[in-house]
Amino acid sequence: MKKTKKVNGKDCFEVYICGIRRNLPLFEVVPGVRIAIFNLLGETELIRKAAKALVGKLPAKIDAVVTPEVKSVPLAYEMACILNIPYVVIRKIKKPYMMDSLSEEVLSITTGKPQTIWLDGRDKSLIEGKNVILVDDVVSTGSTLLGLRKLMRSVEAKIVAEAAIFTEGDEEKWKDIISLGNLPVFLDKKPKKR
Repeated sequence: MKKTKKVNGKDCFEVYICGIRRNLPLFEVVPGVRIAIFNLLGETELIRKAAKALVGKLPAKIDAVVTPEVKSVPLAYEMACILNIPYVVIRKIKKPYMMDSLSEEVLSITTGKPQTIWLDGRDKSLIEGKNVILVDDVVSTGSTLLGLRKLMRSVEAKIVAEAAIFTEGDEEKWKDIISLGNLPVFLDKKPKKR
């Protein structure tokens, strides 16, 4: 098991990313299984450094950055600024102003419930038939990526890369994801029966 430490009375996992140290609180997603919670919102310095590092690893010409809302939006924005291309936010709630929207259902590890993601019809032209990169803050189960992939297929966008600041769990499972690090999954030891 990876080492944790107490910070303000909470179990945390310490990470170093782009030269910045953060203590990520551990959160139980199901009994006996905890994950380190990485919240990118408000992390201006980290967002800038991570975006630059991820852009430096990109393999091909990219026409647009695509990301699910909410936590990865500032990262996608910063990457789009560096690349001087548009970015598209896939919404988790369909807003009344969204027209001709496309949707897919995903299961989020942090909410533990199915949710629907939405591509606003006005954003279709930014990605339809284009080379896109899918960007998230953390890839945990891959459910969100699967939904994003399906949405991209529906508009014939070509996914040239998938990126995240962190992957989570088995690193081998995520070898095709461009990332800056991997977070372990923490399994609480159960007492052995005699």
